[in-house]
Amino acid sequence: MGGPVFQILAGAGSGLVGGLLSGMFGIGGGIVLVPLLALALRLDQHQAQGVTLAAMLLPNSLPAVLHYRKHGVPIQWRLVAWMMLGFLPGILGASWLANRIPDTPLRLGFAAFLLLLALQTLRAKPSLQVLENAQARPGVDLRVGFLIGVTGGVAAGLLGIGGGVVMIPLMIWWLRLPQREAQLQSLAMLLPPLGLPGVLVYATAQGGLPWLLLAGVAVGFALGAYLGARISTAMNTVRLGRGFAILLGLMAVLMAWRR
Repeated sequence: MGGPVFQILAGAGSGLVGGLLSGMFGIGGGIVLVPLLALALRLDQHQAQGVTLAAMLLPNSLPAVLHYRKHGVPIQWRLVAWMMLGFLPGILGASWLANRIPDTPLRLGFAAFLLLLALQTLRAKPSLQVLENAQARPGVDLRVGFLIGVTGGVAAGLLGIGGGVVMIPLMIWWLRLPQREAQLQSLAMLLPPLGLPGVLVYATAQGGLPWLLLAGVAVGFALGAYLGARISTAMNTVRLGRGFAILLGLMAVLMAWRR
């Protein structure tokens, strides 16, 4: 994988790209980091997922959260708390399962998941266009928030992603949250180290993790997340949703194509 300097620089570059897209689309970054680490650095699927989960333990999304709040996007802390409660058991069980699945089926499953989510996001245009300035929306059902958290935790543990790529569409479709508001709730969930149970499972199964690479990813991600949030607040919501779907489809093709 190269010497120490290469690992730090490669990690920083991957983290920067992952953070940029995370801030733009409100995703945890893993949806981009896993393919980048697997394709560019030739990590196997389990290694890429373990590194990504570990890099997300730091509050890398804080710059993006602060930028969204500066522009008036609200955080629903009760919803975030219930999603966190669901996330923890989901990631623990799914991480245990992921390390018992061979590399190729896990990678192809990752690609299939991305493709299906991209198609669903494109089909759900009316949901993605919920008005940003809506004054009256139904009260948020916290039980649904808990279920969304469980689903995000399972996706994070099984696929090594932050969970936001699953939770954001569900918050839009099930809770009728606007796109940017759903993105902020997802980013706020990433502030505590919720992925720690999953990281411990991956680190134990792999005999440790490449810490220098992780350090580079964490630093690059924090900068990228802030820049991505600045871009997001200046973008049209409909274009944001379409860009999100295109990104998912592209990552699916790259992961399936890898040998």
